[in-house]
Amino acid sequence: MQIHYISEANSVLNHFLGQIRNVKVQNDSMRFRRNIERIGEVMAYELSKNLNYRNIEIQTPLGIKKTTEIEDQLVLCSILRAGLPLHLGFLNYFDDAENGFVSAYRYHANNDDSFEIKVEYQAVPNIEGKNLLLIDPMLATGQSMVAVFNTLMKKGTPKEIHIAVVIAAPEGIAYLEQHLPDNVHLWVATLDEKLNEKNYIIPGLGDAGDLAYGNKL
Repeated sequence: MQIHYISEANSVLNHFLGQIRNVKVQNDSMRFRRNIERIGEVMAYELSKNLNYRNIEIQTPLGIKKTTEIEDQLVLCSILRAGLPLHLGFLNYFDDAENGFVSAYRYHANNDDSFEIKVEYQAVPNIEGKNLLLIDPMLATGQSMVAVFNTLMKKGTPKEIHIAVVIAAPEGIAYLEQHLPDNVHLWVATLDEKLNEKNYIIPGLGDAGDLAYGNKL
């Protein structure tokens, strides 16, 4: 797996990352969603450098200009519900992309810390021969991402596979390296320290879905 750590070089990305973590800022849900969206825009820009382009000529009011445009067919697929603001950030830049949505969640059958991943709702376009971008803000254990990946691979074989996450734990990255193909690109806005005993990212930011859309039952 090829891993890209975006926040290693200082940029406005780190400013947005600081705000989504800050307990004095993050409880403004509208601002939290917008910051996640802006992080998605920065990540989309960085990822765009790895896409394929073709040469074109465009007519301007005063002449002809040679330039390039994205050649790859893109499918953005986010994991509900926390992935929606990040998805929007990518869509702001890749506005011609097709879009897919999948629900995946931790199911605690015994009401304790043990869980399994359930993948249910799926609304996904044809991914055969296209560049698939899997989008989820938090990479904790990595089990949800692998479960969604395995589900989508039953629907077709993409040309390229990119995974974009805002905050990742080392344990989640290690899990992906063990269970995903070597040619997958993982884009990480920032890497955190570890998972705690409940498999939450430390220092993390809390529950991204709740911060964006309110508490769930």
